[in-house]
Amino acid sequence: MGSVDKTLFLLSRGGDTTIVRIYVDDIIFGGSSHALVSSFAERMSEEFEMSLMGELQFFLGLHIKQGLEGTFVHQAKYTRDIIKKFNMGDSKPMTTPMSTNTALDADEDGEAVDQKEFRGMIGSLLYLTVTRPDIQFAVCLCAHYQASPRTSHRQVVKRIFRYLKFTTELGLWYSSGSSLSLRGFSDADHAGCRIDRKSTSGTCQLLGTSLVSWSSRKQASVALSTTEAEYVAAASCCSQLLGMKATLSDFGLRFGRIPLLVDSTSAISVAKNPVLHSRTKHIDVRFHFLRDHYEKGDIDLIHVVSANQLADIFTKPLELQVEGVDNALIKGEIESQWTGLIALLV
Repeated sequence: MGSVDKTLFLLSRGGDTTIVRIYVDDIIFGGSSHALVSSFAERMSEEFEMSLMGELQFFLGLHIKQGLEGTFVHQAKYTRDIIKKFNMGDSKPMTTPMSTNTALDADEDGEAVDQKEFRGMIGSLLYLTVTRPDIQFAVCLCAHYQASPRTSHRQVVKRIFRYLKFTTELGLWYSSGSSLSLRGFSDADHAGCRIDRKSTSGTCQLLGTSLVSWSSRKQASVALSTTEAEYVAAASCCSQLLGMKATLSDFGLRFGRIPLLVDSTSAISVAKNPVLHSRTKHIDVRFHFLRDHYEKGDIDLIHVVSANQLADIFTKPLELQVEGVDNALIKGEIESQWTGLIALLV
């Protein structure tokens, strides 16, 4: 059993390894030895009443396509289904999920819309973000207004569906040639919320060139400066990296200092220089563990220019457009190697 993830099980025998992952009553497994994998399948069939579905192709609504060059994970069928469900099939496709000029607020004077339908649209889109990090920020922003949705909010949600109509086949590409180096990116949009002026933290974690985790979340308290907002976002990313490091240790992977790339030199200075802490006493104590883990050697804070900050799309509307690409290429799935975040930033 995994030391961190209790639904993960590993068996090593004679230099070969079998990896098993359990989700309620569904099990996925694989290994480096066909004999070891077959033995596990036979043993499980003897002990429990179960069906062996063969090579992994579908799991919890995800479509997994495996090849020699890597694995492509997408939700193309689910995307088409929700476009049809909410009557967006005849809408005009858009090249971005949200306009860069969009600034949502409560719009109390706006016309109210069907709350049940709006929540259904948001719920459907949230499940799609499992393989579509490019819509993460837009969906999470719209989700803030589920309690009292207005026409202006629904229009923004509809634009996300129009973007999905143009990019139905996008997903995540995991290259078999990717290295196993762990790194993280963190960014923040200071006082981005027009209602309570709270900032938005955006983080993502990569294993080599493969995007494995990401987040777009409004911070719990109001940040008094950009430095504070960036510092809080970096602390959140650090926490996620340490959790991933512990999980990956079950696979026999060991890491030294994990690079955490931040585009704010002042936030890095706060974490590295104890003198500056006299001016950051108001920041919640729980965020100061970032400096603690830097001193322990668990992470390495590195400055990255804003143009190369991958977490930027989790803090503001996506500025890059998916255009000038033939639909036939996009629908090539693995061959096209369009991969949500990575492909959109290349």
